[in-house]
Formats: sequence, C-alpha cells, structure tokens
Amino acid sequence: MEQSQQGGARMIEMRKVEKWYGAFHALKSVDLTVRQGERIVLCGPSGSGKSTLIRCINHLETIQDGEIVVSGHRLNDSQKAVDAVRREVGMVFQQFNLFPHKTVLENCILAPMRVRKLSRADAEATARRYLDRVRIGNQAEKYPAQLSGGQQQRVAIARALCMEPKAMLFDEPTSALDPEMVKEVLDTMIGLARDGMTMICVTHEMGFARQVADRVIFMADGEIVEENDPDTFFRNPQHERSRAFLGEILAHH
Repeated sequence: MEQSQQGGARMIEMRKVEKWYGAFHALKSVDLTVRQGERIVLCGPSGSGKSTLIRCINHLETIQDGEIVVSGHRLNDSQKAVDAVRREVGMVFQQFNLFPHKTVLENCILAPMRVRKLSRADAEATARRYLDRVRIGNQAEKYPAQLSGGQQQRVAIARALCMEPKAMLFDEPTSALDPEMVKEVLDTMIGLARDGMTMICVTHEMGFARQVADRVIFMADGEIVEENDPDTFFRNPQHERSRAFLGEILAHH
C-alpha cells in the first residue's frame, strides 16, 4: 500500500465513482481517499448520497463506473475481492440488525467463527473483550430485546469489532435512538477514534464531527461539495450549500 506525505497508507480510495438507481444519479464522479487512522465525517441533506457512498465501500451497493480500492483490494464483481474487503471493513447501520433469537455473545461470535475460522473459545474471548470495550460486557448472556436501543447499538459495534477490522463504516448509527441514548453510542465511537481506528461516519451529530473528525466532507446531490478540517468547516464553510445546511442544523439545536 502506498505511503504518502500526509500520514498513513491509503486505506480506501474511490476514483470517479458513479452510481445510478434507475434514472436517479446517486453518486456523481466521486473521488475520495481515506488514509489509515483517518476519521472522516460525511454530512449533508438527506438524499445527498452519503449512505450510498459508504455502502459502495463494502459492496452492499454496486457502482456503474469508476473504481474502489480498499486496503489494496480492487472492488470488482469478484466474490473473492468482496469477501476480502468485508473481512477488513466493519459496518454499523442505523438499525442494529442483531439476531433476535441469539444472545449478545452469540451475535458476536458467529462471523468470527464462520469467516475468520476462530474456535468457539477464541471467538468468545474476542467477543467478551470487545463487549467490555463498549462497556456492555455484563449483558453478554441477554437477548437483544432485553436491551435498550443504545445498548443494542453498542452490541452492533462490538460485533463489527470482533472481526478485527482495519476500518469501520457507520451509517447514521444514532439516528434511530432516543436522544438520551445517543451519547453512550457516540462516546463509544469517540473511544474507537482515540484508539486510532480508521472511520467513515455518516452522521448529523455535529458535536461528534467537531470532536473526532480529521476531515468533514459535505455532500449534496450525489457530489462532494466541500471537504475541510472541522474547524474551517464549522467556522467558515466555503460553499453556500454547506452554509445553508449548517444554518439549518444550528437552528434545530
């Protein structure tokens, strides 16, 4: 992997990525490079392409043109490349997607045993380590329905971490939560960021963006309109769309 002047190796690269849903042009010639250990926050109005962009990174959505390279694997339609990328990139969704009929611990050991071929004992040790890491180790034997939304989302984060990913994608991880549960999930994500995890996070939580992001990327109509360090982005947004978006968000808080 190529090293650069600006820190770590290139972890994720998108070049001229185009994505259509029928006649709707969801991503328009998107270029993005994310380096190892970098923390990116993607923001913008709904329908701007943020979730589509991160879903393309682990091939939950296929692109029509351009290329995506993740950790040296060129994402094309070969299942081998897709599997390699999914092993290295964890994803946390808006909905927690936990198996309701399995305990928290069982939810966390499934993929490591099946995909990473860990023994049950090793998978359980890893799972307990990450459940402790997201401060929910004492809930390992419970079922998802016995937990609050914030706890379920932290289980979903632990489950992704059990695959020992090199990067984590978060797709509006707090938007389905009650306001009082948002902080516990954001605190967990802040902890991961401090540990140096490469992260791309789609979120409307601007306080989190200020605290954690190395870069804030603002999208509108399927395009990256502005990218900047958080300080510049919040104090002096360069584009009228970004200014309008920030004005709206501040008005709601």
